[in-house]
Amino acid sequence: MKTQNLFILSFISIIATYLYVFGQERTIEIIKEEYISIIGLIVLTAVFLFFKFKLKDYEIREFPQNNLSFKSTVLFFLIFQVVDYISEDGFIGMISQWFFYWIMGLIALVLMETINYLKNYQLIYKK
Repeated sequence: MKTQNLFILSFISIIATYLYVFGQERTIEIIKEEYISIIGLIVLTAVFLFFKFKLKDYEIREFPQNNLSFKSTVLFFLIFQVVDYISEDGFIGMISQWFFYWIMGLIALVLMETINYLKNYQLIYKK
């Protein structure tokens, strides 16, 4: 399954869980609390689209993006879940952080792609 599809599926799952557990008003409040992260994601996406548009006629070279394995990523996520469970007063506090993690994951994905396009841009325009 493509990464983009996983993010869409996880977003739907998070919102459905929030609506079931918290209700509509609290779900909207949780989303509004992350407005700075959402604005950052929008700006980063705009930069990504700029590079993608500039390089649409060129072959894009894939640079190695990270050294973290899937197991390491899942382990970090589980550690954060345990910390949130303890520090956010149990299960309800823990799941209230899921949207934040989703936004941060999306920012990381877009950032890695933007860096890849930036490196390609630098290679192409140095010639």
